[in-house]
Amino acid sequence: MGHYARILTDDELAKLSSDKSAFNDFQKRKLESELQKNWDKFYLRNKTSFFKDRHWTREEFPKILPEACEKGKKLLECGCGVGNLIFPLLEYFPHLFIYACDFSLRAVNYVKSNERFDEGKCFPFVCDLTKDSLKNLINETDVDVCTMIFLLSAIHPANIPAVLRNVFKVLKAGAVVFVRDYGLFDHAQLRFGRGKKMEENLYVRQDGTFAYFFSEDALRKLFVDNGYEELSVSYISNKTINRKKNLEVPRIFIQGTFQKPFPVNDDYVDKFDNLSLQYHTNEQM
Repeated sequence: MGHYARILTDDELAKLSSDKSAFNDFQKRKLESELQKNWDKFYLRNKTSFFKDRHWTREEFPKILPEACEKGKKLLECGCGVGNLIFPLLEYFPHLFIYACDFSLRAVNYVKSNERFDEGKCFPFVCDLTKDSLKNLINETDVDVCTMIFLLSAIHPANIPAVLRNVFKVLKAGAVVFVRDYGLFDHAQLRFGRGKKMEENLYVRQDGTFAYFFSEDALRKLFVDNGYEELSVSYISNKTINRKKNLEVPRIFIQGTFQKPFPVNDDYVDKFDNLSLQYHTNEQM
């Protein structure tokens, strides 16, 4: 069992099959209610040193997102953290303007206090994308490109449709969303011990943050069901090498690009606004 990027051993399959949800409904609600606080604590502990700057964008973005390399473009980064994508992007593509939002006030403050921060090129702000409307801070249909780098895995899957609908409203027709995240059967998923599984492919880290592992079909369905067109979805196989411990572990990430379609008639916007309204109404029932 497995997929083309990772075939599970019998032991790995047995481990995943034996893992059961360790949380009751009350515990799940409590974890969700404390998520923002736990991310603030994460950045209090690790400050700006936990994640490396994402310099791969210099080579990858012109190939994956040529739109981001054009003059006068506006990019929205969802889940900006302390700026590990923002600052390399602005270094390589200085003509960009970046809207950058994060769940954590502490993370956003680290972006603002970075010596490379330029308020003329970047607008960072705090936002819970599951409920805070982006239209309150960004003009409707103002964004050319959106990035979600290890964002969606940190959100409960039931809340991801609300995030995608929220982002959809500030994208221009034809705008592209780029996603990179944890793929199904990644080494990190197999490392979780007993008592950490919350739901299928959703786990809780020691610090109370979430980690969801996406299949291609799951990621594709989330976007297509919420109004986007699929451009590409695929697993990425990689290896993490620890030379000190002489360890080499397989990593599985998932990468996708999705597009807000061009309208074919005047009913297009109303159709997806009604979809969004229906979703939120069902959430409240």
